[in-house]
Amino acid sequence: MALVKVVRWLSTAAIGLALVTGCSGGDPTHSGALSVVASTDVWGSVVSAVAGRHVTVKSILSGANIDPHSYQVSPSDAAAISDASLVVFNGGGYDSWVDDVLAKNPKIQPVCAFSFLPKAVDARSPNEHVFYDMNVAKSVANAVADRLAVIDPANIADYRTNAAGFDRDADAIAASEHSIAGTYPNTSVIATEPVAYYLLQASGLTNRTPPAFSSANENGTDPSPADMATVLDLISHRQVALVLVNPQTSTPAINSMQDAARRAGVPVTQVTETLPKGTDYLTWQHNTVNQLVAALQSGRSNAGN
Repeated sequence: MALVKVVRWLSTAAIGLALVTGCSGGDPTHSGALSVVASTDVWGSVVSAVAGRHVTVKSILSGANIDPHSYQVSPSDAAAISDASLVVFNGGGYDSWVDDVLAKNPKIQPVCAFSFLPKAVDARSPNEHVFYDMNVAKSVANAVADRLAVIDPANIADYRTNAAGFDRDADAIAASEHSIAGTYPNTSVIATEPVAYYLLQASGLTNRTPPAFSSANENGTDPSPADMATVLDLISHRQVALVLVNPQTSTPAINSMQDAARRAGVPVTQVTETLPKGTDYLTWQHNTVNQLVAALQSGRSNAGN
């Protein structure tokens, strides 16, 4: 009986120790007590670039198989958002399921990428794909550094240094985008979706895609025959230098457009809205710009601008 009592006492002590350890916070570098939840792997990668080894980063959505626009948040994901030390999301209706969770947790003060977009100067709704805006990405990185500096002041120097490095790399990507405008002035393109809106804007390229055509593709519906005819005519007569395709969306209309581009000798390049596997945010953006430049170079002699 005495042995049984000893065992019971040891078990109780062990449970008590575990509870104390779990509630004490400890060193966030090793305990994982400091956690950031991002809506997608895109913003999760930006957070990781700033946080380094000090923070556990959870991205709710990763890869190309789930559309952030239509995702229905699970109870476990909602709990992760509610319990996180910091929440980072896109906003602008791109991941509205995060807004739904935040509405039930008004004490959470998230970092919303869309909020860093300059106010629109006209009545049009701003494009929500702000991860293609280098200034917005920098603003998110610095906001994350500021928030982590408050939450975890012991590692403030690392957060500041990492954010500064992110800014330098983002500026280099932005410089490459802006150089396209000088090298390829008055160049027109067609894009299957509005995903790369900010990339095209920074590059000075003219998007001649009918808005209803790109909207239909983004929403998974068929574009009108008139819009389809307009796009195919621009491509077949080589009135555009290249075609930008989101490979995560495949429809008969998009396939027909790519077939027309191949027949006309108009290059096709890809722009995704999630990170390619094994790629971080800055590498993704850098590679996308390089691919855009390569496509423009190969199609320059064919474009009829």
